[in-house]
Amino acid sequence: MMKISIATDHNGVNEKKEIMALLSEYEFIDKSTNNTPIDDYPDFAYIVAKSVINKEVDFGVLLCGTGIGMSIAANKVKGIRCAHCSNLEQAHLAREHNDANIIALSYKQDIKELAEMIREFVKTPHSEDERHHRRVNKIINIEDGSYNEL
Repeated sequence: MMKISIATDHNGVNEKKEIMALLSEYEFIDKSTNNTPIDDYPDFAYIVAKSVINKEVDFGVLLCGTGIGMSIAANKVKGIRCAHCSNLEQAHLAREHNDANIIALSYKQDIKELAEMIREFVKTPHSEDERHHRRVNKIINIEDGSYNEL
């Protein structure tokens, strides 16, 4: 069974629970079980990102008001390619073209749409097309400081 690390800030607690119930075909590891009214989304982004990097899970899901802050914070962790997505096509292409390993979403979207985006994200393999591998490798090189293409 696929394992997915999931977390939200204090605003998306109910939506996180609904998503886990709707996607019962996956095993969720809840990384935000103790939300408080003053919690900070970067803390949860980091915890989920580390669980992906440490191979505790296959993928990560992050929820906040827009998904943007979570995405920015998660992408600061070496080895993470977190995609902020707002529709099914973006969720698909984030995996197929960019080999994203975390999806960041706005908990304000329709809960069934969120569940479908997560399902699409985790079921989509990274493309075998050489150009996508080349581009992802350039992203990795930028991250580790070895990029020198231009």
